Amino acid sequence: MKRTTNHAKHRQRTIYFNDARHYYLFVHEPPMSREVAGSPVDEIAGTGVDTFVYGVSRDDGLFYPSKVGRRFGAGQPLAMSAYWRVWHNMQSLMDSGLDPLTVLIDRAHERQMEFIASLRMGAFPGAGDGVSPREGGRGMADEGVREHQFKVLQELLCDYPTDGIELDFSAAPMGTDWWVPADERAEHATLMTDFLRRVRDMAHNRDGTAAVVGARIYPTQELNEAAGLQVETWLQEGLIDYVVPLVYGFMILDPDMPIDWLVAAAAATPVSVYAMMQPYYVDESRPLNWRQYASAPMYRAAAANAWQRGVDGLYAWFMHWPPGATERAILTELAHPEQLHRQDRHYVLRRSTQVTGDTDYPAHLPLRFAPATDLGKGQQIPFTIADDPATDAHATQVTLRLAITDLTSADRFDLQLNGQSLAALPRRRSPMRDIDPYAGQWLEIDLRSQPPKRGANVLQITLLSRPEDLASDLILEDAELIVGYDTYAAADFS
Repeated sequence: MKRTTNHAKHRQRTIYFNDARHYYLFVHEPPMSREVAGSPVDEIAGTGVDTFVYGVSRDDGLFYPSKVGRRFGAGQPLAMSAYWRVWHNMQSLMDSGLDPLTVLIDRAHERQMEFIASLRMGAFPGAGDGVSPREGGRGMADEGVREHQFKVLQELLCDYPTDGIELDFSAAPMGTDWWVPADERAEHATLMTDFLRRVRDMAHNRDGTAAVVGARIYPTQELNEAAGLQVETWLQEGLIDYVVPLVYGFMILDPDMPIDWLVAAAAATPVSVYAMMQPYYVDESRPLNWRQYASAPMYRAAAANAWQRGVDGLYAWFMHWPPGATERAILTELAHPEQLHRQDRHYVLRRSTQVTGDTDYPAHLPLRFAPATDLGKGQQIPFTIADDPATDAHATQVTLRLAITDLTSADRFDLQLNGQSLAALPRRRSPMRDIDPYAGQWLEIDLRSQPPKRGANVLQITLLSRPEDLASDLILEDAELIVGYDTYAAADFS
């Protein structure tokens, strides 16, 4: 469950992020009323969310009437209806004497939420033409661009009644360019740390009330080092107040994100760690699949694992819009670890993806078994769970689900969980997909008599034999664990 700490500045938060575009300025028809302008806050008010984060920037503009940077759509052709709505929604509020950003901030405060403005560090709208590294510019390696970024952050903190700012480093390279030329990231690591020192001093010494400084970074130490982000220095010096690890282009909920290093590094510092709750179970990046949102049991599994790891809070975004009863219930549960007790959980092991390129962290799936080379070779998949079904009689369902491409009844596997064979356990099969039921099968194994343990587990899979006249490889596509609970404990009536 949640980490206990003696450091007074660690704070539990439940955060929801709105990017200003997809479910807000892109969709509402102008003119925008004050009521509609506050809708992103109202949609999540009354749940467990206590902090609203608003993404104010993209490469081509800021989503508020900045006096420092370039407003989205200014001096540009409005190339699609969504962009036309952005411009005219903001303009209609301004024509009625309202600042679009101030309306949101005031609404968040009315609904008892913090408001934090999130700025993409690789986006520089208004800093000049050709300053982005992808355009041949130097980005923040140029002192003028650095000064521009600082002034935008200063404007968000000092000209608006925000409660803080969030520096989004994770948007690169899928959402923005890098903040400095890609081949100079390591060289300019100290430059970015010095920039953060200046931002921290400005935020913490703001007139009136000190402001929060957050950062979105990458999940592993190696990815951050490769990006030129000296995260451990930031933590040790207290240059940020919170940190959120994620890969921007990977939107599949991962209950096993490798952030133990970050939690450990932050434990003796004033910096809080918030785990990212990505919104999807599967998306279109996989052939013959369509986007599916994560279910409540999937969120519970990811949240329970995050709390077990010792995070200080959870961070969600891009849930099904507009949020209905299901989404609001999930957001309430995320804020209350105690509500996760004896609630169904669905653990989904992460797959690697081509979407994120080199900005990715290790995954054990998909796992290929080539009959010519892999017979008798055990391949291991580690995973973590927060449940303890071996000691909880209310855990009346413990099901391991394996999706295997090209599986036949003639294939023979040895399956072991934590060194113990699963050969004698009940199992059933079903098609992996409706659209091509011949392509693969789900293998479901009842683990109630031999459950996994709380914490670290290892599933080992060994291909023993495959029909000699079948040339294709087998591919383990998915591995999932469902733990279901009943009010009444299982009883033996024999």
